[in-house]
Parts: sequence; C-alpha cells; structure tokens
Amino acid sequence: MRQRDPIHLGSGEPVLLLHPFMMSQNVWKNVAPALAETGRYEVFAPTMAGHNGGRKNRSWLLDSSTLADDVERWLDEIGWDTAHIVGNSLGGWVAFELERRNRARSLMGIAPAGGWHRWTPAKYEIVFKFVMGLPVWLTAKALGPRAARLPGARAAASVPCSATRDGISDEDMLDIIDDVTHCPAYYQLLVKALLMPGLMELADTGIPTSLVVCEKDRVLPHPRFTKHFRKHLPRDVQFTELDGVGHIPMFEAPDRIAGVIRDFLDEQTGSQRAIG
Repeated sequence: MRQRDPIHLGSGEPVLLLHPFMMSQNVWKNVAPALAETGRYEVFAPTMAGHNGGRKNRSWLLDSSTLADDVERWLDEIGWDTAHIVGNSLGGWVAFELERRNRARSLMGIAPAGGWHRWTPAKYEIVFKFVMGLPVWLTAKALGPRAARLPGARAAASVPCSATRDGISDEDMLDIIDDVTHCPAYYQLLVKALLMPGLMELADTGIPTSLVVCEKDRVLPHPRFTKHFRKHLPRDVQFTELDGVGHIPMFEAPDRIAGVIRDFLDEQTGSQRAIG
C-alpha cells in the first residue's frame, strides 16, 4: 500500500479534516478546496494509519488512540500545535481523542462514532454491521474496479455512505472500492473495538463543539447512536440535523457540508463579524 500525500490547501486558520472508517482523504476532495478558497482557512486532510494511502500501523491491532497518535505526528510535522478539527464517523471519534490532548481549537463531529460505553449494545451493533459486510469486502478485494460493474454495486455502496444510490458518482464508486480494498484497519480495528470503550470523557469537552446528525444515516442512525453524545456533552454544544443525507454526506452534498463547516468555523474565528 503506497503512502499518499495529504490534501493541504489554502492559508489562514488551521483546519484538520478526518475521514471515516475504511475511507481515506478522498472523501474531502470536494470539501477541502471549498474551505480553502475562502482565503480564511489552511486545510489539511491526511489519511489515517491503516487506511488507503496512510502510514502503516506499527502494531497488528488498531484503536482510536493509535489513530490519534498518527494524526498528532502529522500535526507536529507541519508545525500545528492546535487546529480546528472536523471528523466524520471514525474521524469524529479521533477528533474527540485529539481534543483530550489539547490539540483542538474547536471540534465538529459529523455522525461521529464512539458514542457508547464498553458494554453498550450499540457498540456490538456497529461491529456486527461491518462484519456482515465481509462478503462485499471480499468481492471488492477479488474484483477490484470491476466490482463497480456488478448488478447492485451502487446500491450496496450507498447503504453505508449516502441516502440514495444517486448520491454516489462513478468516480466516487472507484474511490470507495480502492479505499475499502486497501484498508487493513477493517479487521485491525474491529477486533480491538470488541474490547475497548467508546468516548467516556465527553462531559470534560471544553472547546466550541458542534455535533452534526445525518437524517438518513444507516450506519450510526439517530437517535440510537447520538443519545450518548446528547447525554454527556456539555449543554452548550451545537446540534444540527441534516435532512436527506447519509453517513458520509461529503459524497452526495459536498457544497452543503462545506457550508456547514464554514459557518461553524466563521463563528469561532470571528470571520462573519469581520466580513459584516
């Protein structure tokens, strides 16, 4: 698996974008430029360890703490002590881990994972969902890009990614297949997830935080996978529900997601007041 350079665009306030489980920096390919083109934000989107184009994991098992270690190395290399962090799904979980390490100026979790205790049924439900996807993963591994031409391939890809099959383009399909077939984290993280707890210190979150819920999320559906966050996060946390989008909304609604992120960042940095 060849390591790829992160997306790194723009200048201004530092913004770190973290991708979902089994995906890569590619999910931000349309969102990152939209943020950078404002002239107010320097955007950095790496691929996390164990994922397609990311660094090789140093141990056989993988967890959110190890992923946070990897992202911290990236931050140190580019000279960022802190950044505004936006994470989707697993990326949201890692964002909260980085907040615990005082690396976040503000935090946005888009359908974040980790909303469970060690023995919460919700945790085993999500592990079961990914285990049930094993036949699809093996088929994609065997066929590579040709898997995109199989009957029902787009519909199958839309279940964990978008609200409808039309939310995934032909280019997205090839990116998804490439990512999932080059992702040792698929088994490394699932095995470790059976034993480790989720996010247990949410009440200590002390920076501006936004939780974005995706209405058509079939991976971490609301409210089952958001009640842990609602219960434990401080009361001043922003909650936003996006209608008509699935678990990885950057595929089907990149402009809309860029707008949601930009509005939150502008609020934290005072850009709206400066423009007005």
